[in-house]
Formats: sequence, C-alpha cells, structure tokens
Amino acid sequence: MDTQTRHALKGDKFAQATKTSMTWVSGHRSGVLRYAVAAAVVVILGVGLIIFWNVRSASAATALGAALDTYTSPLAEPGAPAQKGTYATSLARAKAANQQFTAVAGQYGWLPEGAKARYFAGVTDQETGQTAAAENELKKAADAWDGNISNLAKLALASLYHQTNRDAQAVDMYNAIIAKPSDTVSANVAQLDLADLYSATGKHDQARALWAKLKDSDKEGAAGSIAAQKLAGPQ
Repeated sequence: MDTQTRHALKGDKFAQATKTSMTWVSGHRSGVLRYAVAAAVVVILGVGLIIFWNVRSASAATALGAALDTYTSPLAEPGAPAQKGTYATSLARAKAANQQFTAVAGQYGWLPEGAKARYFAGVTDQETGQTAAAENELKKAADAWDGNISNLAKLALASLYHQTNRDAQAVDMYNAIIAKPSDTVSANVAQLDLADLYSATGKHDQARALWAKLKDSDKEGAAGSIAAQKLAGPQ
C-alpha cells in the first residue's frame, strides 16, 4: 500500500470518527449541556469555597493575633497607673485576653486558628481560676486534628487534673502524648512531667525508672541531662 493511499485511509477514518462523534453529540445534546453546566457549577463553587476559606482564614488570623497581642501586653510598673496597652495585673490581662480567645474560638472554631484560640481560651480560663471552663475548652482543643495543638491541650489538661487531685487522668494525658508526640510537645517532655508527677505523689520508684530511661535514651540531650540531675538529687 503506497503512502498516498495510507494517508487517504487515515483521513477517511478520522472523518468517520468525527462524524460519529458529532452524531452522538447531536443525539445527546441535552445531556451534554447538563454535564457542561454541572461541571461549570462545580468549578465556580470550588473557586468560591477557596476564596471564602482564604478570606475567613485571614480574618481569623487577624482576630487571633489581636488576642495574642493582648495576652502578651506589658504590665504596668508597680504603683503606677496602667497606661493604654498595659494592664495593672496579670489576672486582668488574662481576663481580657480570655474574652478575645473565646470569641475567636466561637466564630472560627472550624478553622486552625479557632483550634488555637480554644487552647488559649482554656489556658486563660485556668489562669483566672475558671477550672470547669478551662477543662471544657482544653478537652475540645485536645480533640483537634492538629497534633501540635492537641498535645499542648493535653499537657495543660494534665496540669489541671493534677491541680484538682485527679492524678490518674493526668497520667493518662501524659501517656497519650508519649504515644503520639508532636513538634510542640515531645515524648521526652511528657515523660519528664510524668516523672515529676510520680515524685510529687510519693511514687518515687516509678519516677526514678522514668528518669533512668530518659538518661539512657537521651544521653546528649536536654531531657537526658535533666533526668540525670533528678537521679543524682535528693528524693
């Protein structure tokens, strides 16, 4: 078969395929249109959701930043009246920041900034003596998908449980962190805190066992050094 004939056959096949395709489209015009419209709607909705997410994320970040600014505001000099942007006491500052954190958590709870705000709401609740509210907020933050926020909340919960004589629950929180550490709270930090809890509650053998384990596993690190000092010190 010569080259000209092959090209002619290919052209015929292409023309036939095109004709067949056009015939199918003509026979299914309404279905094609519905599909095209549906696809366009999906694209528009997707773009709209991305824009909405970005706008809300920016607003949440701004609100969280303002709350953090309040939480880290300077305290007035002793004996001097509080100036604008300062607070007379750390308690007054924590109360003001708590209101902002709670508002951000309520409005943006489904965003990462909302989870962070919930953690800080729990911390400031604890600082202001609102134990029940602190536990409620910290439990919600502990369930966050972000392991960094979750572990910070679990660490704060462990402290709160120990403070309220619920040491068994505090131990559970420390062990949960040890099982799934994060960048914000390492397994070593949780083990050190757990060992301190054991020591404070008279469980010296368990405390020393943890310190010995850390001393051996983190010989060059800060946790290993702290553990060695604990072992060498008075019990």
